[in-house]
Amino acid sequence: MRAFKKYNNRGFTLIELMIVVAIVGVLAALAIYGVRKYLLNAKTAEARNAFGQMAKDAKSSYERESMAGTVIVAVAGGSVGVSNNLCTTATAPVPATIASVKGAKYQSNAAEWAVDQAVTPGKGFACLKFAVTDPQYYMYSYTGTVGPAGAFTAMANGDLDGDAAPSSFSLLGNVVSDTVRVSPNIIEVSPEE
Repeated sequence: MRAFKKYNNRGFTLIELMIVVAIVGVLAALAIYGVRKYLLNAKTAEARNAFGQMAKDAKSSYERESMAGTVIVAVAGGSVGVSNNLCTTATAPVPATIASVKGAKYQSNAAEWAVDQAVTPGKGFACLKFAVTDPQYYMYSYTGTVGPAGAFTAMANGDLDGDAAPSSFSLLGNVVSDTVRVSPNIIEVSPEE
């Protein structure tokens, strides 16, 4: 009976404790890696969501009639075909340089997105009616050409970790048979940089 009681009071051995510490260490390392990937993916979701909105805005702007009202007045009793065009290239990206988003968030203002509207209607982000109102991790730019074979490219460039190795995202679209077609995939270069 005494031998049985002595066995019950026994604790863990040093080897058992070391195995538990090693297992906890491995699990912690995996958790840190997973959380880091999750945070980077959440930050890159901003660019992916913005592109989806830009593509919708490009389609909407194409479907708006873009001819001058004076054309029909000049031809009494006549008619004029509908004119559809993509928005043309934005004058400047928002923010103006990638240094503004290097390892930081940038808060843009409405004037940055509307700069082209006062100068040239039908141009840039103002034509798209696109703006990012929340703090942003990326610098956005837009290029577009008009005409029956019009095309556009929406781009986002960023440097999430501030190490001067930028990441870039781009989405392409073009006009085919009077319909705006958008690439099904976003082109990503170093998305987690």
